[in-house]
Amino acid sequence: MKLHFPGLHRYFRIKYILLLALIIALADFIQVMLSIALYPAMLAQQSATPEKIKADAAIVLGASVWKDRPSPVFAERIKHGIHLYKNGQVQYLIFTGGVSEGDTLSESAAARQYAIAEGVPADNILTEEVSKNTYQNLVQACKPMRAHQLKNVMIVSDPLHMKRAMTMANELQLHAISAATPTSRYISRRSKTKSLLYESFFYVKHQLLREEDHAC
Repeated sequence: MKLHFPGLHRYFRIKYILLLALIIALADFIQVMLSIALYPAMLAQQSATPEKIKADAAIVLGASVWKDRPSPVFAERIKHGIHLYKNGQVQYLIFTGGVSEGDTLSESAAARQYAIAEGVPADNILTEEVSKNTYQNLVQACKPMRAHQLKNVMIVSDPLHMKRAMTMANELQLHAISAATPTSRYISRRSKTKSLLYESFFYVKHQLLREEDHAC
């Protein structure tokens, strides 16, 4: 005869739910603490690139495309790359990013169209269209760099993204300096906090689960 203890099953079910909630809360707490710890390092990457500094090219890291047009966040990165080019600080713009699910145009192609419309000559724009994340952006950008014998670059992205991007660039032995966007679409405290938590999580994830390095 089988014995049934409905109360016992209910007890363990509640205990499991509480344990799961505790784990989630602990993970959130750790992520917040990591964000606070990493914030000074991320803040250090936000200083504007002096106008006297020059490089062969600017690698503009990819971001979302909305209906074949750069998202507001991506547009800020592209605008800064265009500024560096028109200011004579770089000779080439290297746009990165492949086609995301549901899109018909790659991130780099959308950026190229945007830059050409703003007066950047097509011959001074290089692209790669296969990368899916920041690390791949940089790895794939090495190919047009080698093809055009480009030795040093500026990395263009959002201020809070720069710490992670520059860490990866150093791992790839890129001769790179940060060129954070002077403006950002992350304006509200909520959006800034969300971005900080996101970047902290993926920075730590990269450090723990580093992909095999590919020297550029």
